[in-house]
Amino acid sequence: MFLHKHPYRPFIMDDTRRLIVGTLPPPRFTTGELLEKDVDFCYGSYYNSLWLYIDKIHDLGLRYDNSQEAIDQRKSFLITHQIGVCDIVESAQREKIDASDLGMKNIELRDLVGYLRKYPSIETLLFIGGNSMNGPEYFFRRHLKQYNNSLELINGNTPRIHQFLLDGSRIIKTVSLTSSSGAANRSIGSNKEYQRLKNENPRFSTFDFRVRQYREFI
Repeated sequence: MFLHKHPYRPFIMDDTRRLIVGTLPPPRFTTGELLEKDVDFCYGSYYNSLWLYIDKIHDLGLRYDNSQEAIDQRKSFLITHQIGVCDIVESAQREKIDASDLGMKNIELRDLVGYLRKYPSIETLLFIGGNSMNGPEYFFRRHLKQYNNSLELINGNTPRIHQFLLDGSRIIKTVSLTSSSGAANRSIGSNKEYQRLKNENPRFSTFDFRVRQYREFI
């Protein structure tokens, strides 16, 4: 059984307003066996990289390699835009060593509510993935139940938006963005808005769909 432990601590500043929440990076980030274009930082997998979309939206000219400069570029962007990263899974066990969320067992979650209390400037959680089993929203719903709390639906369209009241007075918004994983392309293909845009422009891609969606929130 492989212990898939998150290799990175949460990246949160005192003035962070939006917090990106996923599950775990691929196992090779835990073992340190990075590929040539991987970056040793949150969402550093080149082949499932949120940074490809952020780079396109903000025209950052990011490096995609194992260099310290590539890490510093990403940290600089997050600090400038008051965005943090705190994946919800601390560790999990796997029989098969892959990046599938469904393959995780004996899952240990991070205390995300505890981080929200520690950093009162955080207003929004950006889930990279929806409410499918073992996705970030799925785990966060389970996590909130421990605090006798739950999400209230605000907008049921893609991306779905919820909110909840923290400690009786602080409203936190959550946005369930389409996963940056290629595995999500099938669900994008069945999305009515994607189909409409694809009919209008046959060259419109799943990459374009994510860029269009992420641009509003990241």
